[in-house]
Amino acid sequence: MIPAWLWLLCFSIPQVTLETEDGHVLWGPQPVLVHVKDENDQVPHFSQAISRVQLSQGTRPGIPFLFLEASDEDEPGTANSDLRFHILNQAPAQPFPDMFQLEPRLGALALSPKGSTSLDQTLEGPYRLLVQVKDMGDQASGHQATATIDVFIVENTWLPLDPVHLAENLKVPYPHHISQVHWSGGDVHYHLESQPPGPFDVDAEGKLYVTMELDRETQAEYLLQVWAQNTHGEDYTEPLELQVVVMDENDNVPVCSPRDPPISIPELSPPGTKVTRLLAEDMDAPGSPNSHVVYRLLSPEPKETEGRAFELDSTSGSVTLGALPFHAGQNILLQVLAVDLGGAEGGLSSTCEVTVTITDINDHAPEFITSQIEPISLPEDTKPGTLVATLMATDADLDPTFRLMNFAIEAGNVDGTFGLDWEPDSGHVQLRLLKNLSFETAPSHKLVVVVQSVAEMVGPGPSPGATATVTVLVERVLPPPKLDQESYEASIPVSTPAGSLLLTIQPLDPMSSPLRFSLVNDSEGWLCIKEVSGEVHTARPLQGAQPGDMYTVLVEAQDADEPTLSTFVTLVIHFLKAHSAPAPTLALVPTRHLCTPRKNHGVVVSGPSEDVDLADGHGPYSFALGLNPTVQRDWHIQAFNGSHAYLTLALHWVEPREYLVPVIINHNAQMWQLLVRVIVCRCNVEGQCMRKVGRMKGMPTKLSAVGILVGTLLAIGIFLILIFTHLTLARKKDLDQPVDSVPLKAAV
Repeated sequence: MIPAWLWLLCFSIPQVTLETEDGHVLWGPQPVLVHVKDENDQVPHFSQAISRVQLSQGTRPGIPFLFLEASDEDEPGTANSDLRFHILNQAPAQPFPDMFQLEPRLGALALSPKGSTSLDQTLEGPYRLLVQVKDMGDQASGHQATATIDVFIVENTWLPLDPVHLAENLKVPYPHHISQVHWSGGDVHYHLESQPPGPFDVDAEGKLYVTMELDRETQAEYLLQVWAQNTHGEDYTEPLELQVVVMDENDNVPVCSPRDPPISIPELSPPGTKVTRLLAEDMDAPGSPNSHVVYRLLSPEPKETEGRAFELDSTSGSVTLGALPFHAGQNILLQVLAVDLGGAEGGLSSTCEVTVTITDINDHAPEFITSQIEPISLPEDTKPGTLVATLMATDADLDPTFRLMNFAIEAGNVDGTFGLDWEPDSGHVQLRLLKNLSFETAPSHKLVVVVQSVAEMVGPGPSPGATATVTVLVERVLPPPKLDQESYEASIPVSTPAGSLLLTIQPLDPMSSPLRFSLVNDSEGWLCIKEVSGEVHTARPLQGAQPGDMYTVLVEAQDADEPTLSTFVTLVIHFLKAHSAPAPTLALVPTRHLCTPRKNHGVVVSGPSEDVDLADGHGPYSFALGLNPTVQRDWHIQAFNGSHAYLTLALHWVEPREYLVPVIINHNAQMWQLLVRVIVCRCNVEGQCMRKVGRMKGMPTKLSAVGILVGTLLAIGIFLILIFTHLTLARKKDLDQPVDSVPLKAAV
């Protein structure tokens, strides 16, 4: 029913207008709102006049177990509707009259502290409480109403729970009931928490459920806590704890540890050497058969005839070396089967793999591929630094560190004539010449080269090192013949007739071994050379030669005693313009003598005396040395009149020997070449040439003298042998005769 004050509150005059008598509007229309003031004319009343509630023993004091509901129809929010609750009477009043307490504003009924401690001692039957509700707040005046509450004390059913064991991976419909809690008091709500959080729930009746399959390996145990709470979420008492244990099933295979880098085992390791220890982890319950793992070797498969490569402890998973030997560089894939249930039938398994690498040790000494090198011949003029031989050594070890080698010359190199050159990481060593060789000092060298490992060898004792023998034979080197000039040049007219002497090629030392001369590349056949004297002549007329041309010929000078020794020199012929008139026949200038060191002497060179032009006064002769640079360096010519020139030494010292000095003579566009034979020698105080004494004809040579001496000695030896043989035979004859037959002269 709608109260009257509410109708009055909503009643209002729609609008107000102020008008004059003649109907003129002065103000308005304006709406007018009329507020109706509330009066405390309504009496509060309870929603239930009689309430019945159960109170469980063990309920905490101060925790409401009933919330009273009352209403007042006066204006809300005013003192007229501000309600207060009070307990007027408790029956029975034992053991205390204030067993309960009522919160005045909220109407929350709870045990008092006294009531909580003495509730168990109360008599059977309900407590009847007379409660009052009054408006006007805490003022003494106001309307009021009463109600009756019957509180029944019931036995505490909030009892501890036994642990629950649930099998993992349980195949049942979910949610699956696992336990039950019950709070005997009224107006209860249940709240559940799991540590750690898990798939559990509780319904309004206190039934506990698991909502999905559990996995023991994820979580083996859960601790559930269940609270009994009032409608405001306040706990009636301490929570109950339920331990949920997840039972193990063999649902996990053994898991091998992650594959580690290869395990290195040195070669020649003795049997029993520990290789590794396998560890397969089974996530099933520790200590149970489900997690009891044993091991079986899969590969390499054991071969009974050759022995086992590895030994495996099936319980611990320890792997050791067997009796079968390994070699450096081997990579073995070790496969081991890990089985749970102790290897029984039905057990789960997985394969563990371990790579074992057999590492190298320095147990092989380096060795030369060839221990004896064939004799090597070296000329004694071989330059230091020349490569003599290359030796190669190998090492059977695999590790590059163990293949580093050191080389040394162990014998045959006392004076350090030879040396070695190598790279430590190379098996090649170069034997090089460090000093000059001498056939007279050492005609041969026998070198012993030793190779050893840089790293320390592994074995019973140090290795002496492998050796290689190199024999070097020194070859005697005879110098090639030396000529008096490095090159030769001659200038001749193109009209030079056949048989003309151009120049003479001769040895630097006139006392050296005789030479044999020949032309190598006289392609035109214009020249010829005398084999013994070295004189170069024109072999035929110079047909085809043009003035200004040059013609180069290679001359070979060969030692007559040692044909293998030879030297080559170039001969350059310069062709001049032909004579306009017949050229006079020029003979060699007679041999002249000059002293060295140089003295103030020279050789007079004259032009052709029968030249008609000169006699007619058509001009003088001009003199010049040949184009050979050596001639121009060693000699000097100077004209002192129109028909003669003076040839002298240009150097202070010239090697004493015979020289052919080419002199070019020009006259009236004609040219001649004159060969001036000059002997340079050492001179005495009178300026006369001192000559070497040659061997007299008919005198024996050295070889014949040695032969005569040896023959004489041999004849003397034979003669002495005959004498001593005769004396020995005579003495033996005398000893065989009787004593009385000895001649008197012998006795004397």
